[in-house]
Amino acid sequence: DAQVKVRGFRIEPGEVEAHLLAHPRCREAAVSAAKRGAEAHLVAYVAGRGGAEADLAAVLAAHLAERLPAHMRPSLIVVLPALPRLASGKLDRAGLPAPEWKAGAYAPPRGATEERLAGLWASLLGLERVGRDDGFFALGGHSLLAAKLVQRIREEMGAHIGLPAFYAAPNLAALAALIDDADEARALNDIDALLAEWEEA
Repeated sequence: DAQVKVRGFRIEPGEVEAHLLAHPRCREAAVSAAKRGAEAHLVAYVAGRGGAEADLAAVLAAHLAERLPAHMRPSLIVVLPALPRLASGKLDRAGLPAPEWKAGAYAPPRGATEERLAGLWASLLGLERVGRDDGFFALGGHSLLAAKLVQRIREEMGAHIGLPAFYAAPNLAALAALIDDADEARALNDIDALLAEWEEA
């Protein structure tokens, strides 16, 4: 399959498809790039071994989250009874349905860290509000904006979160937890340093 470019990364759809097909419940899989606003996002079309399985999208999303970096995970997984085929038996990519982008239920940020993060995300992404369950890339973020966000988190919140850790966080709440953990670890290190100074004195 031809490479697609998503969030500044070149991605082989076949590699993502192979990970999907490695799950025992996935019978067919096709991955392509689709536009949502100005940004391209990965969309996976799958068919399960048991027909139209309501929980298959969530199961496969969790499966990919354990195996692929954030930029290689589809923003949307569409479950179909079967993927469209040409008379030759080959996949009919033109026959795949257009993705229906749906906003998830809004869950407001909880606590000071989530609220500050939500403000930074909203500012960078040009949004009115960001919920704790929202994913940065699903909201239209890309790798350049991610780098800017990590820099602003460092400058405005004093938290040093690397890009790999940022990509691994599936949503705002998870990233806030990472920041809180980093703050706690730094505070413990500061206490250890003070104790060491007192012992030397």
